[in-house]
Amino acid sequence: MKDNTSTALWQMSAAQTASAIRLGRVSAREVAQAHLDRIGAVNPALNAVVDHRPDDVLAQADRIDQLRGRGADLPPLAGVPVTIKINLDQKGYATSNGLRSKKDLIATENNPVVDGFLKAGAVLLGRTNTPAFSARYFTDNQLFGATRNPRNPALTPGGSSGGAAAAVTAGIGAIAHGNDIGGSVRYPAYACGVHGLRPGLGRVATYNASGPDRSIGFQLMSVQGPLARTVHDVRLGFGAMAGRDLRDPWWFGGEAPQPNPKRAAFCAHPEGIGTDPEVETALRDAADRLRDAGWDVTELDAIPPLKEASRIMHMLWVADAPERILQAAIDEGDPGGIFAMQGAIDWVGPVGLSEFADALTRRAALVREWLAFLEQWSVLLLPPSSRLPFPVDEDLKGGFKSLTENQYFMAGLPAIGMPALMVSTGVVGDNIPVGVQILSTRGGEETCLQAGEAIEARGVPAAPITPDFM
Repeated sequence: MKDNTSTALWQMSAAQTASAIRLGRVSAREVAQAHLDRIGAVNPALNAVVDHRPDDVLAQADRIDQLRGRGADLPPLAGVPVTIKINLDQKGYATSNGLRSKKDLIATENNPVVDGFLKAGAVLLGRTNTPAFSARYFTDNQLFGATRNPRNPALTPGGSSGGAAAAVTAGIGAIAHGNDIGGSVRYPAYACGVHGLRPGLGRVATYNASGPDRSIGFQLMSVQGPLARTVHDVRLGFGAMAGRDLRDPWWFGGEAPQPNPKRAAFCAHPEGIGTDPEVETALRDAADRLRDAGWDVTELDAIPPLKEASRIMHMLWVADAPERILQAAIDEGDPGGIFAMQGAIDWVGPVGLSEFADALTRRAALVREWLAFLEQWSVLLLPPSSRLPFPVDEDLKGGFKSLTENQYFMAGLPAIGMPALMVSTGVVGDNIPVGVQILSTRGGEETCLQAGEAIEARGVPAAPITPDFM
């Protein structure tokens, strides 16, 4: 069977791929082989996928074709190629997290996210790169090396899901898995010019049997989320990931938010936070796009705190075991990992038990304040960052404080646990992506996605692309 469209199989969206397989226009094996060929064509220049097994990929695809051949009802992502980040358990593969010390840590069971994709019929294509410890906005490590941004090799592909974003941008997989504690889904989506959803806390079940992280921050703020080239595909990825799993005691099925319909707000400079002119222009453009789509959009001078929320996020990330975290980075010998761990510890400052308890109490108060605020608005539009996507290794050159204080829009949101969608809206200058973050209340992932689709409909960067530096 052959695809009858002029679009190459690796260029198709997840929705298009699933439909073509369901209708018999193409086989799952043909789709899988096209994506394996795509890995061979572009991955040597990108280093986005760092572990894949073609025979396993084709065997998964064959099982989908066998289901269809028997006339069985196909699941929603049947035959859709999906990548998994190397810090998530996938049975039989190393959960290395970019660390030489964990290169042989082979998972004995799947993370619930992996099980969710398999239940939805996805074909797991390969595993994507991350910085050491998944701890930077820049994807590089001593085990696999650096990942390059397909749109512009002078820019970071983001982190920590930089491999995921680079892969899906270049047509390696239709949906990519990522996870986000300080922007690790949203920032790579921003830097690579695609879309990424950080679901609300507890909406996606997760559990790594190979080594659950002991950090309080990971327990209270880290979530799994999808990246894709269309907002609809992000929705499909979220649907596959969000199933119930008893291994995660914090999972919940979502709430039915009741904000004012199609009522949006945006804020360009909360708490005096500055932005690059191109970043603010993209924010205002997104607001205009929503107005054009029939939304009531209001500009605000102030919103609940982001700077304080960002500091709390960093405190909960490192403060419960700073010596252990820093020593692990030193033992690994990864310059970026050491920089990130030491920088966060220094930026937060000394934390005793009372300060730690105060941070947890204050976090609860901030969540209440944000929940009350979001009762007034369906969505809040925010910049992704104060800056355009960073040049490669900008953190090592400019220092942790400078970098972090340009990332309040990224790092502040995880502390409050609400869903946030990054939507890419265009490119400026020398092929530098821009876009907008869309925040909604607890359980409001679908509201984010609806607003995102309205913004996306009025223009996004072309994708997938073939890097021009190959």
